[in-house]
Amino acid sequence: MNDRYDFKAIEHKWQQRWQEEEPDRVADVLSGKKYYVLEMFPYPSGRIHMGHVRNYTIGDVIARYKRMRGFEVLHPMGWDAFGLPAENAALKHGTHPATWTHENIDYMRTQLKAMGLSYDWRRELATCTPEYYRWEQQLFLRMLAQGLAYRRETTVNWCEDCQTVLAREQVIEGACWRCDQQVLPRNMAGWFFNITRYAEELLSDLDSLTGWPERVVAMQRNWIGKSTGLACDFQVEDGEEQITIFTTRPDTIFGVTFMSLAVEHPLLKTLSAGLPQHEAVQDFIRETVIAKQRASLEQETEKRGVFTGRYCINPFNGDRVPIYAANFVLMEYGTGAVMAVPAHDQRDFEFARAYGLPVRVVVQPEGEELQGEHMAEANTVAGLLVNSGDFTGIESEAAQQLIINHAQQQGFGRPHITYKLRDWGVSRQRYWGAPIPVVHCPDCGIVPVPEEDLPVLLPGTGALTGKDSGDSRPLHQQEDFLATSCPACGKPARRESDTFDTFVESSWYFIRYVSPDCTSGLVDKNAAAAWLPVDQYIGGVEHAILHLLYSRFFTKMLRDLGYVGVDEPFTNLLTQGMVLKDGFKMSKSKGNVEDPSTLIEQYGADTVRLFSLFAAPPERDLDWNPQGVEGASRFLVRVYRLVAVNLDCFAGESAVNPEQLDVASRQVYRKTHQTIRRVTESIESNFHFNTAIAGVMELVNAIGSPEEAGKLDTRVLRQGLETILLLLFPMAPHFCEELWQASGHGRQLTKSAWPRYSEEAAREEELTIVVQVNGKLRGKLQVPEDTDDETLKKMALQDEKIIQFLAGAEPKKIIVVRKKLVNIVI
Repeated sequence: MNDRYDFKAIEHKWQQRWQEEEPDRVADVLSGKKYYVLEMFPYPSGRIHMGHVRNYTIGDVIARYKRMRGFEVLHPMGWDAFGLPAENAALKHGTHPATWTHENIDYMRTQLKAMGLSYDWRRELATCTPEYYRWEQQLFLRMLAQGLAYRRETTVNWCEDCQTVLAREQVIEGACWRCDQQVLPRNMAGWFFNITRYAEELLSDLDSLTGWPERVVAMQRNWIGKSTGLACDFQVEDGEEQITIFTTRPDTIFGVTFMSLAVEHPLLKTLSAGLPQHEAVQDFIRETVIAKQRASLEQETEKRGVFTGRYCINPFNGDRVPIYAANFVLMEYGTGAVMAVPAHDQRDFEFARAYGLPVRVVVQPEGEELQGEHMAEANTVAGLLVNSGDFTGIESEAAQQLIINHAQQQGFGRPHITYKLRDWGVSRQRYWGAPIPVVHCPDCGIVPVPEEDLPVLLPGTGALTGKDSGDSRPLHQQEDFLATSCPACGKPARRESDTFDTFVESSWYFIRYVSPDCTSGLVDKNAAAAWLPVDQYIGGVEHAILHLLYSRFFTKMLRDLGYVGVDEPFTNLLTQGMVLKDGFKMSKSKGNVEDPSTLIEQYGADTVRLFSLFAAPPERDLDWNPQGVEGASRFLVRVYRLVAVNLDCFAGESAVNPEQLDVASRQVYRKTHQTIRRVTESIESNFHFNTAIAGVMELVNAIGSPEEAGKLDTRVLRQGLETILLLLFPMAPHFCEELWQASGHGRQLTKSAWPRYSEEAAREEELTIVVQVNGKLRGKLQVPEDTDDETLKKMALQDEKIIQFLAGAEPKKIIVVRKKLVNIVI
């Protein structure tokens, strides 16, 4: 065995061996108990960063630990390979997106293997390959047949810089989530997935996700945004049109003093036509649409509006209600029309005060007598109805259902449920994405591409590999691709030029992993039944709404289409914190990036892994600290020398009789079992690898220097050193495998069982401590052998018998004779 810890030679040796032996490969069908652990797959940007290192190390430790606990572990890796960044980067560098992407994948795969990650590389996939997206295209056709995919005209979020449409979730404070440029509205046809069909199930099933962080569950619950209330029709005065509103406060409907319409409401195109207000209304609409793109949905803005010149009629009391276009009404929520009750809604109150509109009180809180003209703010507290016709005098909450029933009986209203969640726009007007498999025929309309003709290949890529073979312009610019014949009538037709949003590919990749070689469909049903759902998913909280919600939708949809038999994709979710430097997230733009490859070259993968695990609990942000990396390196060197100097202990017996041990050996024996318990509990309870590593460090300290270790009972030393290697193996696998082999073990750690501890052996030895008051025996304490003096003093003063003898007197002095007695002098 080399006297020096040569991490480069060790890591190269074991990575070569693992590649040849494939110890982490599992079958599609199980023979034992399963555990599916998965980190969110990376976008192949060209280099891994410290966030990747942390994410993938956490997943790898879990995978290795579960294998040692007897599970068959599925731990795959792949590439979220389509997307605009690759397209833009390829254009910038004068190459093809496929070439750029595959070169990056090759480089990043080498980096990941250098980390010693225990992936089943046989299952590797890339979403840009036809053998992947052909099944996505097939699924789309089946969604189309079920009404789960459809095309319609809509106002979309358009990024001029990226030349593509963005989903609502991809617009962050008015800017594109990718390029950070301003997003503008544009009217065009596009494809949508009917995620709203699953809104109620997506919401109710959040209660079953007990293994998810509460923060993520709350974010999804708020995004889905269920509301129950009244849908009510207001007839437009002197017209055929009706304005349907939705309200969660039907008890306030007698207090309506104006009607607010979202600027996107279709009625506004014609409502003011021929009136003096028409030009002002249209100008306001244009200004507001642009302004809305610059603000998030939750951002507070000044309440602005314009009178349309028209009125509608409140069906409950016949009031003539002025209609306004307003900037605070969302077309995406409810009906795009809001009955305004300024006395009982703060937003309406602010608007009414700004535009001189009346404030009518219809709910009086107990003990108050509100008057609209004197109110400083809206009242939202429950109370008794006033000025509310036949409902006057009824408690407001009780009146809500009565008012809904009345509206339903009279035929102008009905109970209604609405959601903030909108259908998912999946059309993108770029090249580097999966083609949407439909044809536009002048005679037949939209015609699906027959399944036997799939995949519809992205032009300019190879049929099998997806690698570069030509043109990479957006599809609507490629006439050779667009020109085709109609599958139904055979006449000339045009292919769909949009490609899928890349979030489509990442919404089902975890399902494809269970049978990546399946050629008969998206997934083999037996493999799906064996491995799904994912037991532990790991990734950033920034994906709480986009990726995680879409993946839940896809899983439920695939269940209903007969592909899988589970309701949810991920049983447990760990959202790891970011890696920070000087308090800021590492990024190229800030110039504060630490290159993992440089660190691995300097310290070795096991040191980098150990640091990323030890520096902070996984759910917390990790502050980059060069001294922490040095510390992790020194610890491994120390363990290496401890084992190397004491190799002789592995040649003898391993069974330990604690009754025959000297004091020092008995303490190490106890500490060994305590450490197994502590590390096991730290991993099982919350994946707090930092406390697990701290526990191993304490055991190393208890064993002492190599010379001190040599004085211990050889069986105890052997058990202690073996325990250190077994417990550290998931965190530092190359290091531990090398020492395990050097110490004479034939069976590799990757095939070894997790160590077990004895509760009896882990129990602290107890001492009986005599407690005296002024030198006289007044009590006894049973304490662990290593209890310190200050703890003994506190325990003595808190003993009920001693409290009685002290009778409130303050001790003048407390004398401790270690391991024997405590004498309290009063």
